[in-house]
Amino acid sequence: MGSIIRTRQLETLLRVRLNLTRPLSRSVSSSVSKRSPNPPSGGAKPPKPQSNAESNRQSSKSNGGILLTLAVSGIVGAGSFFAAKSLYQSEQRVSSIEKKWDEPKYGGKEEFHRALPELKAILGEDGVSIDDEDLKAHGYSDWSTYNIETNPIAIAYPKSTEEVSEIAKVCHKYKLPMIGFSGGSSLEGNFCAPYGGVCIDFVHMNKIVEIRPQDMDVTVQPAVGWMALNEELAKEGHNLFFAVDPGPTAKIGGMVGTSCSGTNCVRYGPMRNHIVNLTVVLADGTIIKTKRRPMKSSAGYNLNHLFCGSEGTLGLVTEITLKLHTVPEQTSVAVCAFPTVQDATATATDIIRAGIPVHAIELMDDVQMMCVNRAGYTSRKWDEKPTVMFKFSGSKAYVNEQIQQAKAIAKLHQGVRFEFANGKEEQHQLWSARKEALWSAMAVGPPNGKVYSTDVAVPLSRLADLVMNTKKDLVESGLFGACLGHVGDGNFHACIIYDEKDYEKARKVATDIVHKGLELEGTCTGEHGIGAGKVHYLVEELGPDAVQLMRTIKLALDPNELLNPGKIFTKEALEAESH
Repeated sequence: MGSIIRTRQLETLLRVRLNLTRPLSRSVSSSVSKRSPNPPSGGAKPPKPQSNAESNRQSSKSNGGILLTLAVSGIVGAGSFFAAKSLYQSEQRVSSIEKKWDEPKYGGKEEFHRALPELKAILGEDGVSIDDEDLKAHGYSDWSTYNIETNPIAIAYPKSTEEVSEIAKVCHKYKLPMIGFSGGSSLEGNFCAPYGGVCIDFVHMNKIVEIRPQDMDVTVQPAVGWMALNEELAKEGHNLFFAVDPGPTAKIGGMVGTSCSGTNCVRYGPMRNHIVNLTVVLADGTIIKTKRRPMKSSAGYNLNHLFCGSEGTLGLVTEITLKLHTVPEQTSVAVCAFPTVQDATATATDIIRAGIPVHAIELMDDVQMMCVNRAGYTSRKWDEKPTVMFKFSGSKAYVNEQIQQAKAIAKLHQGVRFEFANGKEEQHQLWSARKEALWSAMAVGPPNGKVYSTDVAVPLSRLADLVMNTKKDLVESGLFGACLGHVGDGNFHACIIYDEKDYEKARKVATDIVHKGLELEGTCTGEHGIGAGKVHYLVEELGPDAVQLMRTIKLALDPNELLNPGKIFTKEALEAESH
């Protein structure tokens, strides 16, 4: 009797492990006969070819059935069975989209109202908002390329890591989605609320916790702006600065979320390179520290890189320790116009290949330079040609050497006029065209036009192809758009200014830019992140298996998918890529 029970237990266990759904009624011989290669007799039509996914399902059931039958009936010994099972698992390849995807069940308004007294006990009466305008401001952005009608159910305003932890515990208890929010300047629907839930706004967590000039690091809360941080460092006279420079309104928390970059990336690298450690609140309220404070460590997995770029889907970042850099002895700016985009990008590539440690290299096309002239936001007139703007830094002698080397390379590529500035006022004047690029394009584009900003990165040698293809698409679409980018690292933006009725046209051009970028071995996003707007492109770029692996990591940390759900990957995106 005991052996029968054990046999049934083994059958049940193996049925679960091998994901079998049919009862154990098929023999080894019948399983083998179904795979007979003999063609059908008579004039019968051959069976309809199976899709790869269907073939994988049948193979999984068939092979699993054989192993289960052999194991339970005792035909093979335990060692042989597990060897056969191991071989079966190593040879079997089930498509990622066939893996089980249970739709998460989230709490709604009813659950929130049960949670509200607990949230107010943590945050106080003013610490939770359900004001309609407040909800809309935290669920919709005029700058975003992706918006939806749904808003969060409420906004929570914590003041400390401990309060964030308590909020997470309550949300976990009532299955309420949690969406982190710091600056709100992201562009790909990164903080939209497709499932409602609670938006956790870090606006009150805006303190510079500690500056350690001797260690060249600083600890900050997520709502500290990068510009405010640099102003404070300058004010205190530490001769240090934080090197990542995205949009001026960006906050450190959001910069960690998207692993953003900026014009300094070619010299200093993206956000992930500047993180010493993070304090993170997990979905159930657990508080972790990713590392300690040494500048180097090989202790375990690199959790900094795991959380940086995860867009709040793995945890809520509540404190960040950042690397600082010494302010260069001298900084200089240079500008050079070129006959073609190819000449401009070739100059940038050759400068990088020559090992010149340029601080920044920015490209603006002829349309963008025309916008700068017509808008009149700068104090001079510019050649309306593809233009490259350089920033050099270092000692005085080294800066002069860099300028001369760059000038010689620009001349080889038909540079029209290479101008460089000496004093700060002249530097500001030359760099002003890049600083005013967006506002200039908006001023010249359609009245009351909206902005659609694209973000693709490709290998340096492919950048000119991408820019020229984009310019052709813009002309053919009849839309107004300018091209600019961080040419030193292959990151390219098309700034499309469109009337609301032309949204679909703008979206098509943006989609074509992504597809062209992927065709050129690039990425669908260099610095804006995936958010909700680019989930389909991510699967196209990496394939469903890699994206499914990302989701597996998420489920290990957030099994109920409460943290910023609907971002980076979705079931629909994986299924669409399979067809």
